[in-house]
Amino acid sequence: MATRLSLLKWFHSLIAFFMLACLIYILYAGLTATFNIFLLVAIVTILIEGAAISLNKCQCPLTTLAEKHGAEKGSVADIFMPGIIARNLFKWSPSIFAGELILLGFRYLTG
Repeated sequence: MATRLSLLKWFHSLIAFFMLACLIYILYAGLTATFNIFLLVAIVTILIEGAAISLNKCQCPLTTLAEKHGAEKGSVADIFMPGIIARNLFKWSPSIFAGELILLGFRYLTG
């Protein structure tokens, strides 16, 4: 059971860091007016993750799996991510993403 939970935490950490990389790339694209396939992939990835979380009652879909494998309160972020990121990722990501989309729109419209 502990091995499965560790694998789940590693998997969750990889997903979380990939999402963070997508947010960073979207910011980079907005700052440099870079519009390419990587930007599209990053935006679609964030939208899919947002939909998955929204459809799961604003909870990470991996929480239920983590609880099945023995995690307290379903936490899968407590070991492999810095605490400040794990605690604040859901709070700040939507606002950051919205700001990035506004920046992208401005850069696109102003050339």
